[in-house]
Amino acid sequence: MDSLSRYCARGSTCKEEMVPVSPNVSLRVITFSPSQQEQNPAIVFVPGLVSLMEGWREVLLEMTKDFTVYYIETREKITSKVKGKVDYSLEAIGQEIAALVSHFNLESRGCILFGSSLGATAILESTRFLDTGPLCLVLIGPNAVFRIPKFYRFIVRIFNPRLYLVFKPVVKWYLKTFRLDTEADYAQYEKYCQSLDAADPWKLKKAAIAFSRYEVWDLLAEIDFPTLIVGASRDTLHEPENLKKMVAMMKNAVYLDLETNKLTHSSGMVREMRKYIVQLK
Repeated sequence: MDSLSRYCARGSTCKEEMVPVSPNVSLRVITFSPSQQEQNPAIVFVPGLVSLMEGWREVLLEMTKDFTVYYIETREKITSKVKGKVDYSLEAIGQEIAALVSHFNLESRGCILFGSSLGATAILESTRFLDTGPLCLVLIGPNAVFRIPKFYRFIVRIFNPRLYLVFKPVVKWYLKTFRLDTEADYAQYEKYCQSLDAADPWKLKKAAIAFSRYEVWDLLAEIDFPTLIVGASRDTLHEPENLKKMVAMMKNAVYLDLETNKLTHSSGMVREMRKYIVQLK
């Protein structure tokens, strides 16, 4: 627990547990509770694909000052416990988010669903399975599609995860060369490299295959919860133009540009979230 205390505000407490979300899958959930219980809704925090908590430290330090936070590590992450054949689709991950909302009895109390990248897209999927809607969604760079070139799709399908150490530098090179603006935000590239280094290659392969043909567009018109979509105009990986298109297709969404991935992962992001929540009341 001492290591987890690095990620929460002074005086806050943290608890780690494995929670079953289906017969074959249990997820690691870390609950951060502030020293003084405010009237704020709880936050269900869903980070991106193989994302590490270290990349969210500044956000969590600010968030846990006055919010109870349920930090969820989804099934593609190395911490999940998986038995047998398991579905890694966005729909399955959305269902597990809904299951955790129910498990922690957050529907009756209201909550904020906060996620990034894959986690943000999974939150959009989860809205189909919630009995009661959240107060709002706060989504950082949700993926409308997952752009994996056809050649790479073929490589992933035939790839033996035992060779991950050989394949990993190719993935890093592809991100650096074609998907990231390293001049604007080199820290984003370093963060993704750390996540890839810590990933479970067996789960990552299954997830990449499941996501490769996914598109979110048909889902958006059905979502009417208040939604803040946060983009970064210099973060080309998360395709800002797609984010604006998503906002236009949703009934109750607004867009905020924080320019860089670094700023979307900062304490300033939490302050912007607080401003958004206030205007909902």
